[in-house]
Amino acid sequence: MVPTIEDVRAAAERIKGIAVRTPLLRNDALDAATGAKVFVKAECLQRGGAFKMRGAANAIAALSPEQRARGVIAFSSGNHAIAVSTAAKLFGIEATIVMPSDAPKIKLETTRGNGAAVITYDRVHESREEIGARLSADKGAAMIKPFDDPFVIAGQGTAGLEIGEEISPDIVFVPASGGGLAAGVALALPQARIIAVEPHGHDDIARTLASGSIQRNAPGIRSICDGLLTEQMGELPYAIARGRWERAVAVSDDAVRRAMKFAFRHLKIVVEPSGAASLAALLEGGVDVAGKTVAIVASGGNVDVETFTEALAA
Repeated sequence: MVPTIEDVRAAAERIKGIAVRTPLLRNDALDAATGAKVFVKAECLQRGGAFKMRGAANAIAALSPEQRARGVIAFSSGNHAIAVSTAAKLFGIEATIVMPSDAPKIKLETTRGNGAAVITYDRVHESREEIGARLSADKGAAMIKPFDDPFVIAGQGTAGLEIGEEISPDIVFVPASGGGLAAGVALALPQARIIAVEPHGHDDIARTLASGSIQRNAPGIRSICDGLLTEQMGELPYAIARGRWERAVAVSDDAVRRAMKFAFRHLKIVVEPSGAASLAALLEGGVDVAGKTVAIVASGGNVDVETFTEALAA
């Protein structure tokens, strides 16, 4: 089932009081650097530190009491893991999360700290989808997918609804990997041009939009944007993207570090690499935004001290 704007509106009601309404930040330095009127949706200030709380809370809230009693399973490189474990704790249900062994320490620790059972895997040689499916079958637990799920996409789209309640953006830059957030925002803001942002070398979305079919990334491609390294986008996000996303822009690790530093210096927020990708694309992605009203989604702020310190030194 491909979600619609009505599903996004229903999600907003369902997660009211669970996910928080995050601010739209403004800064003269950002406008001066781009020639646009720029608004930053600070999802780094979301409960759990990232936009993922919206989709996870909506998906779990939509489960029946019988389904919740059997617990939930999720697989994630980090922020979806934190979101599902946080939402599961709020609903008083068990959560088992499959995470890559090289996930940022802060994300592993936060997920465990929420009371979830964490099972690690080798992201190059093992399939998180297969591990998750096996656990779900063994436990009879509901699978909360990170992006290829209509309730998750609708939940993520509530960030777009909030943007639209305050401004009417011409262009929106959204970090994208599986595509759930950018798909949801596209549903919520039907008049806006949607620019998906992905890491250099991990450009499956650009190839997907150009070819008209979902493309995969080769395993083992690395980037500091750990939350944007899914092998391919989801079927449901693609069904929305092919008619709504204008293009995909790739950003380098160095550009992302500079964006993290810019956000800290001028916006006074801490963003993780994946969360800074949209800002990096705005500042260095070559998209003409002069004279436009632009929204960017700073999607998360769960970053290790070491990684953030390196960015500030860039």
